[in-house]
Amino acid sequence: MPSPFPGMDPYLEHPALWPGLHSRLIVGLADHLGPILRPRYYVEVEERVYLLTSEGGAFPFPARSDVAVAAPSGLPSSPGSIPIPAGGARVVTLPMPEEVRERYLVVREAGTHQVVTWLEILSPANKAPGEGQRVYLQKREEILRSRVHLVEIDLLRAGEPMPVMGDGRDGHYRILISRWEQRPRALLYVFTLRDSIPTFRLPLLPGDEEPEVDLGRLLQTIYERAAYDLRVRYEEEPVPPLEPPFAEWAAALLRERGLRTR
Repeated sequence: MPSPFPGMDPYLEHPALWPGLHSRLIVGLADHLGPILRPRYYVEVEERVYLLTSEGGAFPFPARSDVAVAAPSGLPSSPGSIPIPAGGARVVTLPMPEEVRERYLVVREAGTHQVVTWLEILSPANKAPGEGQRVYLQKREEILRSRVHLVEIDLLRAGEPMPVMGDGRDGHYRILISRWEQRPRALLYVFTLRDSIPTFRLPLLPGDEEPEVDLGRLLQTIYERAAYDLRVRYEEEPVPPLEPPFAEWAAALLRERGLRTR
């Protein structure tokens, strides 16, 4: 069963569903673009890894880092297993860093292995104030100063839009296409949940044919293969909630599809 929405399904932004959808979109795009771009280019799924502490500090690691956070062998796994000595000692809990992994795509030129295009699908941490956003914006600025194209896809209503020269707040979602040779100018697609997701051309090296990316079709394919229709609770409000008049529009659409009774 396909999603009832013509473009982005706001129910897929739920914190319980978004991480899985994000991973599926990244891998789906890589699988779709790989055969089209060969033999001139190849596509890699890479990771940005950093440690986030309870105080909000983050310590970025290189992409594809093998660093993991785990208790050393032989140490007790829970505070309750620590024997309490005499003398009034108490068991306390120490703040521990949490490993954060964010996937993204890079298109590399075969032979030279140089990065040609960097493609990001934003995560909640990228849009919320804090170290996750700081790490991402630092990398974003580095790309914008380089000869690498940037494709930035924002399918999340929550959080502040990424910095652009112009007004990108008149919609729910955004796709930014920044070709290095045209900077500081870039293309910005802004759309709402009423709209189909715009297709766009993937920027490559001059003179090469650029494939069209139909993110909306990919999203519908993932929706059906992952059986999101069996997991989404359309009788409830989405998270985050919709503002009027979009809330009324979505409710009417769901009633028309038989997915909501009130």
